[in-house]
Amino acid sequence: MAAISLQGICKRYRDTTVVDHLDLEVQAGEFMVLVGPSGCGKSTTLRMIAGLEDISDGRLFIGGRDVTHAEPHERDIAMVFQSYALYPHMTVHMNMAFGLLRTSRLSRDAVDQRVREAAERLQITPLLQRRPNELSGGQRQRVAIGRALVRQPKVFLFDEPLSNLDAKLRTHMRGELERLHAELGITIVYVTHDQVEAMTLGTRIAVMDGGRLQQLGAPMDVYRHPATRFVASFIGSPEMNFLPAPAADSSGAHWLGERFGDGAVRAGVSLGLRPEELTLHDAAAADAPLSWPGVVQRVERLGAEAYAQIRVGDAQVLVRTEADAAWAADQAVVLQPSLTRLRVFDAGSGAALALREAA
Repeated sequence: MAAISLQGICKRYRDTTVVDHLDLEVQAGEFMVLVGPSGCGKSTTLRMIAGLEDISDGRLFIGGRDVTHAEPHERDIAMVFQSYALYPHMTVHMNMAFGLLRTSRLSRDAVDQRVREAAERLQITPLLQRRPNELSGGQRQRVAIGRALVRQPKVFLFDEPLSNLDAKLRTHMRGELERLHAELGITIVYVTHDQVEAMTLGTRIAVMDGGRLQQLGAPMDVYRHPATRFVASFIGSPEMNFLPAPAADSSGAHWLGERFGDGAVRAGVSLGLRPEELTLHDAAAADAPLSWPGVVQRVERLGAEAYAQIRVGDAQVLVRTEADAAWAADQAVVLQPSLTRLRVFDAGSGAALALREAA
């Protein structure tokens, strides 16, 4: 395993900047997830680490070695693609062994031993003599991972490897990847647009947008303390609610001003709360500093829980509630927040406003 250092990395195509001065340190043995919407630069970043895309500016180090301009085979990495990229005419065994037989000095017996060990770890030993068209999507993905494992590289790169699988199989494969990382202690850089994958797999997650790093941190830190409104809206499923700030002359505005400063009551500032951080009431509690009147639009009952969609002025707000709660469409309600989880975002920059030290 090896650390990866991206220092001021840029990627430009003529006049278009796809990755813009990216600084990122991936620790040895870390499971780093690059997450963001389509076109944010995450896959391009991965391909630059792999050597499949040239770096326009900046420097890239793997294991302390400058590989900015090194060929892919000189970087000691292995990459798992979204499309699996298996040879259709070869058996599973040969798909896993072929790269090593061509590029390493290992004997055929040593390569076969690595293939058997990887197959046993991935529970695909009975499939070694089959061809890709005889396998399910999940089995093909295991073979693609096995092909990377047999190389025993310093770094593993994954480019949205689970996006072609159904929901149940994705859940299973997430568990398998997490288990492999825990057992082998390997360095992984993993690209996805799926917030659930990012939250469940990453040691840390790097949220990207517009070719830039928006926030870096442990999954729950990013979830609970988003640095910007973009991060708040992108990370989490369902996404965060944004509610209007109270009128400037209200008790709620006074409460916000004491804790977040005068910026918290400027026009256009929004308050962020996740569905589980709001509760519904028939009437507001007398001592609640913040609350919003609303009307129930619909309720989705999902078994153990339910989500109520509430219209608050022009905003649509989602609130997690008990599955058997008696809320009904067109019912008037009041929303009350968990005040310790409240985030306040600046209207212009979208940056989160920090709690005042005196609060």
